[in-house]
Amino acid sequence: MPRFVFAFLACVLLPSLLAAAGQYHALRDGLKNFPAAVHAQQQGRVAFLGGSITQMPGWRDGVTEDLKARFPQAALDFVQAGVASMGSTPGAFRLERDVFARGPVDLLFVEAAVNDSTNLCPPQQMIRGMEGIARHARLLNPKIDIVFMYFADPEKLAAYNEGTTPEVILQHERVAEFYALPSLNLALEVTERIRAGEFSWEGDFKDLHPSPFGHELYRRSIARLLDAAWNSPPGTAAPYMLPAKPLDNFSYTHPAIVPIGNAIPVAGFRFVDQWQPTDGKGTRPGFTDVPMLVAESPGASLTFAFEGIAAGIWVAAGPDAGAVAWQIDGAPEQTLDLFTPWSAGLHLPWSYVLADELPPGPHALSLRILPEKNRESSGTAVRIAHFLVNRPAM
Repeated sequence: MPRFVFAFLACVLLPSLLAAAGQYHALRDGLKNFPAAVHAQQQGRVAFLGGSITQMPGWRDGVTEDLKARFPQAALDFVQAGVASMGSTPGAFRLERDVFARGPVDLLFVEAAVNDSTNLCPPQQMIRGMEGIARHARLLNPKIDIVFMYFADPEKLAAYNEGTTPEVILQHERVAEFYALPSLNLALEVTERIRAGEFSWEGDFKDLHPSPFGHELYRRSIARLLDAAWNSPPGTAAPYMLPAKPLDNFSYTHPAIVPIGNAIPVAGFRFVDQWQPTDGKGTRPGFTDVPMLVAESPGASLTFAFEGIAAGIWVAAGPDAGAVAWQIDGAPEQTLDLFTPWSAGLHLPWSYVLADELPPGPHALSLRILPEKNRESSGTAVRIAHFLVNRPAM
C-alpha cells in the first residue's frame, strides 16, 4: 500500500491508535457550562481567537460543523477572531474588540503557541498575554468555557524529539493549570504520530499552516476533547471561581487599544485618514485603509500621555520600517528596531509592549525616529495604528 494511502487511512478513516493509548488533552475543570447554557437557552456563542492557522479555512470550519451537529436545535453564533501573525499579546489587547464585540461568549478556543514562539515572544510575555486572555474573558463572562490549543511547527517537533518541552507550551500550560482550563497539545500528538510512522511532516502535514490532512487531524483531536468533556448530560451553568490574585500581577488583564488621536505629534509625524502602502507589498486586514500616525524621517517625534501599568504601540512594519528611541517619564531612552524578519515583503501588523511594569497612575511616553536602521530596511518609516495600554486591576 502506498505510504500516502496508509497515512490517509490512519488519520482520516481510522481512530488514532496513539490517541486511544494516550491522550493529548487535559480536561481540568472541563467545559461544563457551554452545553448547560445551550441546553437552557437554545443558543450560544463560540469564538476562535488565534493567528493565521485559525484565520485560514480548515480545522475551525470543521469544529463549527461539529458543534452544529452536537447542538442541532440551538442557534449558535460563531466569531472568527483569527488574524495572521497574532500571538497572545495582541490577542489579549484585542479580546474585547474582536471576540466580545457581539456580546457574551460561551466557548472560547485560543491558539497562540505558534506565533508566540516564531515571533520570539519572551517567556514572561507569553504568561502575561495568555493570562490576560483567560482572566479578562472570565471577568467579562464568569461562566465562559475556554480551551488552550498548542499547534505544531518544526521547532516544537524538534524540541519533543530531543526530549524537551517547548518553552511556549510550558508557559501557556502554567496559565492553563492556574485557571484549571482544558488544553490540547496538538504539537505533541503530531510529533508522536510521525515518530510512530503514521504519516510524515513533509509528505502529509506539509507546514505549520497545515495541509487539509493536518486540519482534519486537528479537527478530530478537538472532537475527542469535546467527547471527553461532554460525556454526561448537561447540568446547570455556574460561574467559575477566579483566583483572587493573578499568576502575574502585570498580565494584560485590563488592556485597551487607544486611538492614535490621543498622541501629540511634536515634529514630523502626521495623521493619515486612510493609510495605504504605495510599494505594492502585502498587507493584513485592519491595517490598511485605516487611520495611521505616520512619519518617514529621522528626528520625527511624538508624545503620548496615558494612565496605566503598561504601554505599547501597534505598528505596520513594512519594507521601510525604521527604528525608534523611546522613554517613559523621562527615564533613560531605549531603542527598538521595528523591522521584522517578515517585513521585506509585507506591511506586517506588530504589537510592541514597550514597558509593562510601571507603577499605577499617569505617565508620558516620548518617541522619536532614529537615523540608524536595520540594514535590511529600505527606510526609516514608522506607522502607528494604535497605542496599547494596560490598566491595573480594579
